[in-house]
Amino acid sequence: MYEFHGWFGIAESPEEADAGSLAQGLSDLRVRLSRIRWVTGEVRLAVHNGEYFLTANGLVNRRRDEARELEALLEYVAGRFLGAYGLLYERSDDFTDPPGPGGFHVRVMARGVLQSRFDPFLSPCRPVIED
Repeated sequence: MYEFHGWFGIAESPEEADAGSLAQGLSDLRVRLSRIRWVTGEVRLAVHNGEYFLTANGLVNRRRDEARELEALLEYVAGRFLGAYGLLYERSDDFTDPPGPGGFHVRVMARGVLQSRFDPFLSPCRPVIED
C-alpha cells in the first residue's frame, strides 16, 4: 500500500506570490498536471482567495508510477516556484528508511527546498492510528 496526502501553496518567491511570471508558470504547471492520470489518486490546482494551491491525494496498492510522478512534480514545483511551501504526508509498506513501513514520512517544501522529515503525530501507525 502507498498512501499520500499533500498541499502546497504556489508562490514565485518568498516575498511575492507573483514576481512577474506566475501566469506562465501556472500555465506550465497545468500542462504537467494534465499528463497525470492516476486511477486511485488525484492531483489538482485550485484558487482560494486569489492564491493558488496544489493538492495531491491517493491510496494505491504499492509504490509505482504515482510515487515517481509525484516526486517529479514536487521537484518541479520546488524548482520553479521558489516561494512554494507545503507538506506531503506519505506511508508505504515498502519504506525502508526510518520509520519504515510503520510510519508516515513528511516532505516539507519551503523556499524551493524539499526535505524529508519524520512525522511525530501519526507515527508509529501502530498503536497511534491502528490496532
